[in-house]
Amino acid sequence: MKSLARFMKALGVAATLMGVTALTAVAADAPKAVLSNSDCVKCHSAAPEAVAANGGAHKTSVSCQDCHAGHPPTVKKIIPECSQCHSGKPHYKLAACLRCHNNPHTPKIIKLANNITEECLSCHSQQIVKLKQLPSKHTKLACSFCHNVHGKIPLCTQCHKPHSADMGSADCKRCHQAHMPTAVTYASDTTNKMCASCHKKAAEHLIKTTTKHKDVACVTCH
Repeated sequence: MKSLARFMKALGVAATLMGVTALTAVAADAPKAVLSNSDCVKCHSAAPEAVAANGGAHKTSVSCQDCHAGHPPTVKKIIPECSQCHSGKPHYKLAACLRCHNNPHTPKIIKLANNITEECLSCHSQQIVKLKQLPSKHTKLACSFCHNVHGKIPLCTQCHKPHSADMGSADCKRCHQAHMPTAVTYASDTTNKMCASCHKKAAEHLIKTTTKHKDVACVTCH
């Protein structure tokens, strides 16, 4: 009887161990839980808010897990290379993505570093053609000197003194192109007053003349 009892006890222990082993194997083979953006935001609120506001394609086409796989992270470098997704175009071959896109959660907010030109030209190639075609002081400047924020067009009067007290940046653009400032062009309805802001002596002669030229617009001849 004692032998039977010992046998049954040993059998029970073996069964228990087999059950534990089986459960462990099942747990090991079970797929890891897949996290969603709603899971991430429970702890990481700032990044999702930034993506929602200015994420661009990172908002509509990318999930948190596409860039930050695994929790806790299974790799040392949890922020992937930009080239993982952005490749195949000349602009994306630039090595220093973060010089312009310094926050991957807000890629649409582009704050340029100092003295940037090459990066700008990867998209804005026609501008450098104009700058070199008719060299001026603007040709020697880095793109970021004027455009320190992507898409920002500064006021001409930020650097240049108006020709007259009543002129503003809008008037400057009527004659001067930003990338070819010395190629002066103007519309056919440009007033004599506008011309006189630079050509004072010619305007004075025209006003004093007794000929029919007095009533002729500057742009009729020039």
